[in-house]
Amino acid sequence: MVPSPASDWSNRKRAWSPQSGSARRSALAALRAGHGADAMVLLHVLFEHAVGYALLALKEVEEISLLLPQVEECVLNLGKFHNVVRLVAFCPFSSSQVALENANAVSEGVVHEDLRLLLETYLPSKKKKVLLGVGDPKIGAAIQEELGYNCQTGGVIAEILRGVRLHFHNLVKGLTDLSACKAQLGLGHSYSRAKVKFNVNRVDNMIIQSISLLDQLDKDINTFSMRVREWYGYHFPELVKIINDNATYCRLAQFIGNRRELNEEKLEKLEEITMDGAKAKAILDASRSSMGMDISAIDLINIESFSSRVVSLSEYRQSLHTYLRSKMSQVAPSLSALIGEAVGARLIAHAGSLTNLAKYPASTVQILGAEKALFRALKTRGNTPKYGLIFHSTFIGRAAAKNKGRISRYLANKCSIASRIDCFSEVPTSVFGEKLREQVEERLSFYETGEIPRKNLDVMKEAVVQAEEAAAEITRKLEKQEKKRLKKEKKRLAALALASSENSSTPEECEEVHEKPKKKKKLTQPQETLQENGMEDPPVSLPKTKKKKAFPREELASDLEEMATSSVSAPKRKKSSPKEEVASEPEEAASPATPKKKRKFSKEEPEAAASCTKSSTKKKKKALKAQED
Repeated sequence: MVPSPASDWSNRKRAWSPQSGSARRSALAALRAGHGADAMVLLHVLFEHAVGYALLALKEVEEISLLLPQVEECVLNLGKFHNVVRLVAFCPFSSSQVALENANAVSEGVVHEDLRLLLETYLPSKKKKVLLGVGDPKIGAAIQEELGYNCQTGGVIAEILRGVRLHFHNLVKGLTDLSACKAQLGLGHSYSRAKVKFNVNRVDNMIIQSISLLDQLDKDINTFSMRVREWYGYHFPELVKIINDNATYCRLAQFIGNRRELNEEKLEKLEEITMDGAKAKAILDASRSSMGMDISAIDLINIESFSSRVVSLSEYRQSLHTYLRSKMSQVAPSLSALIGEAVGARLIAHAGSLTNLAKYPASTVQILGAEKALFRALKTRGNTPKYGLIFHSTFIGRAAAKNKGRISRYLANKCSIASRIDCFSEVPTSVFGEKLREQVEERLSFYETGEIPRKNLDVMKEAVVQAEEAAAEITRKLEKQEKKRLKKEKKRLAALALASSENSSTPEECEEVHEKPKKKKKLTQPQETLQENGMEDPPVSLPKTKKKKAFPREELASDLEEMATSSVSAPKRKKSSPKEEVASEPEEAASPATPKKKRKFSKEEPEAAASCTKSSTKKKKKALKAQED
């Protein structure tokens, strides 16, 4: 007779009750004899590490499966653990990228090609006789479904894996504890970085923080403004009735100071602050007949400093609101176009993220923010709330009292659609939000006038066409920006390469650069001596433009030319000098040294030209005086 499973388990339990070692061995021999040697199942354990996959085989499977306390004891002792577990195969990862891919596959319950190759290579071909122990049930179910191996988790497998994790660097040859820790740290960083990877332009965390700060600033500015009103009201109580806006009141308190010093000269500045001439005139009249008490200078200083703080907070609140609008247009453009930036940001903040808001049904979005009223109504069996945060939308305020619940339900439905479009669209656009807003407007007019609105299918078809065009335009702009950025990067790299090549010049070039100024100094000496002796100019041809610059005043030339018509001897000599220079140039071209001198004189030619022009003008004046005599 074949024993039943219950009787078999009771026999095993009695056999392994706390008795002597001989009784245990005899019971184990009886079990082996009963089941047969072929009925034994080979137990292998799969261990995933940062450096690779390890496949281990367990010795004496039945003893280990029955003696769990002994396994727990031998896990901490390396010698005993080696007697229980042996390493069958180890498949190291080729790079950190491959390790990250395998870690992602294991976490998602997918059998990677490396793991498939390892199991198919080293596990026995008879899959029914193999029991594979794994730590993660997801990867165990995937292996059992794809490869056909029976997988087991928990119990003894968990204890074995704990021991493998503890002694892994001793089981694998060439692996040290330090290198294993480094691999684990690197893979942990890359895995967590990949899990939290997101688009920096579509971060809803910034929206949550900014809307929370905006609400807090509204409360603080209101509290501080009331403090300024009460504080400054002792001196100028009439100002509270004239000015209602908190920020304007703080600016006026900072500007006016002592009301006795307010006069007609400050009326223009008052009009700039209040943006109303009548209010500025009323403030001026009230300051003259105010019943407030006098105030000291030190009190005014404190009031003005506190008012300046409140004014700066209100200005920062405006800039924060602008920042929130820009972030909402990037993260949730459809939701902001439908219901507004502030209400949409509050919905995202209350849900925790845009993804959570997209998962909510429309009924939850409708009462989001009214949880206390909902549970109170459920407890007292009263009427449940009709709206939560979406009450701040303009649609509900415009609806009639009997239609507020209906329009809030319809608006929550459209908000749920808009949040899902924003969450899962690759290129966010505000086209869908505008179309959904048009639908809400049509529903409002339907409640008031009875005009039948358009069908949702027709509206969404139009929205899809417009969204594709808008997405194509946005991608085109992004591509242009990317091309411009790449061009700038290439130019920058080219400039850096050019600068590095200039810096890495040879020592011979540096010596030549240092020798050039010395040669210039030596060559300028004969030129200066020629000019001092009144001799003709050196054979260096000066440009005509520089000669014209040397004679800026041409009015004297008209008087001199009339008197110099009779005798032109001196000017002829000077005019013939360029011809002589031209004639002398072919003779100098034979010698290779002369061109170098011309190039080296090029920097000092303006000084020589100026001295030449001075000497020529003196000679002309002498010739004219001689003719008059």
